[in-house]
Amino acid sequence: MTVLKKENISDAVIRRLPRYYRQLTDLCARGVVRISSHSLGQEMNITASQIRQDFSCFGEFGQQGYGYNVEELRAEIGHILGVDNDHHLIMIGVGNLGHALLQNFRFSQTGFSVDAAFDISPTVVGTTVNGVPIYAMADLDSYIREHSVDVVVLTVPQSVAQETADRIIRLGVRGFWNFTNVELVSSDSDVKFENIHFADSLLTLSYRIANR
Repeated sequence: MTVLKKENISDAVIRRLPRYYRQLTDLCARGVVRISSHSLGQEMNITASQIRQDFSCFGEFGQQGYGYNVEELRAEIGHILGVDNDHHLIMIGVGNLGHALLQNFRFSQTGFSVDAAFDISPTVVGTTVNGVPIYAMADLDSYIREHSVDVVVLTVPQSVAQETADRIIRLGVRGFWNFTNVELVSSDSDVKFENIHFADSLLTLSYRIANR
C-alpha cells in the first residue's frame, strides 16, 4: 500500500477515518469476514463512492468483485491512524472530568498508553486512578524531560489553559487533547491541538430538533 502525501488528504477524510475504524471493529466483533463498499456505506450512512474515494487517498484496498476483507482493512486503517504506534500520554488535571476519563475511557484501544497524571490538589496527588499514578504539578517539568510524552490531555480550568499548554510546548510536547473549552493556539506549526467542545455537539442536536 502506498500512502500519498499528507497535504493531499483533506481534514474531512481524516475525520472520517476513526468512523471507519470503529465500524470495522464492530463488524469484526460480529464475525463479518468481508464487505462491499455498498454494504459498508449502508452501515455508516455514507455513499459507496465516498468510501472508495476516501480509501483511494491511501492506496489500493479490496478487490473488484470481492469487496474488502474486514479484518485486513481494519488493520490498515488502524495503521494509518497510528493505533499501533504505542503513543505515550499524560493527563493534566484530575478533577471530575479527568477522573472520569482515566476511569472509563479505553485509551489502549486507540493506541495510547496513559503513563501518569498531574494535579495541584493534595487530596489526589499521591493516589492512583485505574492504575495511573497522580503526581504534583511541581514534578511535571522533570517528568516530561525524563520520559517520552507524545500527547497531553488537558482538563484544567480555562483560566490556566493556554499558559499550561505553553509550558508543556516549551518542554517539547507537540500533541494536545484539549477539554478546557478554550481554543488553544501555538506559533509552532508542529504543535497539534484537538479541541473538544461538548456544547458544540449538544447545540448541533438542538438545531436539528428545532428545525425538523
